[in-house]
This record gives sequence, structure tokens and C-alpha cells, in this order.
Amino acid sequence: MLTPEQIVASNKANLNNLFGLTNQAFAGVEKLVELNLTAARASLTESADHAKAVLSVKDAQELLALQASFLQPLAEKAAAYNRHVYDITSGTSAALGKAVEAKTSEGQQAFLGYVDAALKNAPAGSDAAVAVFKTAYEASQTAAETLKKVAKQAADTAESNIKAATAQAEASVKAAMSKAKAKA
Repeated sequence: MLTPEQIVASNKANLNNLFGLTNQAFAGVEKLVELNLTAARASLTESADHAKAVLSVKDAQELLALQASFLQPLAEKAAAYNRHVYDITSGTSAALGKAVEAKTSEGQQAFLGYVDAALKNAPAGSDAAVAVFKTAYEASQTAAETLKKVAKQAADTAESNIKAATAQAEASVKAAMSKAKAKA
């Protein structure tokens, strides 16, 4: 049986865990905001410089060369920005996932402790029911572990696919920019 002190301690621990998870989430958002501000500032400066350069162009050939020289770094910066966003979000997600997983494991252990304590006080002759309950609980834990492993494999596969797609997109942009420069 749970005592009032145990309930208060459990609620206090849960509240502390919630604040910890919230702080981790805000840290990730803070990094994204900082990245966006930096990218916006750089973009504004580069756009102003490019506009000044366009206004000083003397002929169409020079304009085409200027545009080509502006677009390639722009595509590379967009790819780098997307990589940074992915790194921040995946890092934050991984940290939150680890924290939740640790607390889930801790909760499972506490639950098992409560169940064991309750089962020790079970009436005589309930051994079969206790065995069934323990078997069902162990089966559910095995199923949960299997699902967790499958989810991790899926996340790892998705991450490698995103990295491959990003690399392929960067190569395609570079190839297209090389062709555009060759034509100009």
C-alpha cells in the first residue's frame, strides 16, 4: 500500500522530471531560434550586397555570371542550414527520448516493486493467479522492448536515408550550377 509520503515524493519527482524535459525542449528551440536569426542576418546582408552588385552590372553577360555566382553558394548554404536544423532537432529528440526511456524504466521498476509487495501479501491459494500475472507482465515487457528496438531501427534507417538524400541533392545542385557556369 502506498503511503501519503510516497505519493508526495512520487509527484515531486514527476514534477522535477517534467521541468527537466521542458528545459531540454526549450534548449532545442533556443538553438533553432539562434540558427534562424543568424541565417536571416546573413541572408539580409548577402541580399543587400547582391542587389548592389546587380545595380552595377554593365551588360547581360555580366548579369548572368553574377547570378550564377550567387546561386551556387545559396544552394550550399540552404543545404548546410537544413543539416543544422536536422542536427538540432535530432539531438533534442534523442536527449528527450533517453530521458523518457530512463524514467519509464524507473517507473517500471517501481511498479514491479509495488506488485511484488502486493503479491507477498496475497491470500493463500492465489499462487496460480500470481504466476499468471507475472507471466503476463513479463510478456508485455518483452513486447515493449521489441517495439522499442524496431522503432530505433526505423529511426536509424530514416536518418541514413535523410543523409543520403541530402548528399544527393547537394551533388545535383553542384552539377547543375557547373553546367550553368559552363553555359554562361
